Parts: sequence; structure tokens; C-alpha cells
Amino acid sequence: MSAENNVICPCKSGKSLKDCCAPYHDGTVDAPTAESLMRSRYSAFVLNLPEYIWKTWHETTRPELEILGGLGLKWIDLKIMDSQAGSNNDNQGTVHFIASFVSGNKGRILNEVSDFIKEDGLWYYVDGESTTADISRNNSCPCGSGIKFKRCCLR
Repeated sequence: MSAENNVICPCKSGKSLKDCCAPYHDGTVDAPTAESLMRSRYSAFVLNLPEYIWKTWHETTRPELEILGGLGLKWIDLKIMDSQAGSNNDNQGTVHFIASFVSGNKGRILNEVSDFIKEDGLWYYVDGESTTADISRNNSCPCGSGIKFKRCCLR
């Protein structure tokens, strides 16, 4: 097995990338739930996969591929707070998540409740209600290292 096959998935599932989000990214399988789509989209932001993000964004709300935001950020953590509906038997769902990232020399926390719909058996991100907040340089790093943010992921 190559080292690439052992990489932990950025979505924080604890699984390897090849056993988690990679099959969604490469089109081998479709995300079965709203939460799995949300996790795979987060991983796509981390891995800089704009085509996947764009393809899984509902056509009524998605931006032009060229202006897709969030790809130049350093994404460092994801926590799923709650999922409502969005199972294989549903046609809509919401996922509440908190994601941490670095932009320039500043850490930020994105807190979002995302809306998803399923059409023709495929889940799509529609939009979300979100807020952002700063991460203090002296706080523990959101990545879970236990080190101050300024000495960890802010570097």
C-alpha cells in the first residue's frame, strides 16, 4: 500500500481518504447522505478540488467555477454539530458544522447550517446561514494539537 492510500481523510471521519471521500471526488460513487456530501465538499476545499465543489453545488445557487471561493484558504478543522434529515430516504436535509481555517495571517471559524436537497438520487448543497469569528492567536489550535494557535496552524 502506498503512503497516499494511508492518508487520513480531511473530513475528520477517522477513515483513510481512499475509504472515505476519494470515491465521491473521483465519481466512483455518489454521497448517500447530506452529511457525507458536506464532509466530501469540505475535503474538496482542503484538497483544492474546485470541479467537485462546483458539481455538487445546486445549479440554482452555485457560483461560476472561476469565482468559487474558499480554495485559497488553509482549512484546519471540521466539526459536525448536527444533521437533520438528509438520509438516503430523504429529499432534503441540513448539516450544522464548524470549520476552522487560516486566511493570510488570521485564523477564522466558520459556523454554518447548510441546506441540501436530493434530485434524481443525487445530493446537492443549496446554501447556508453562516457566521465567522476570529481565532485568538493564544487559543489552543482548532486542529486538536493542544498547542497555541500561533505556534501551530497559524505558522
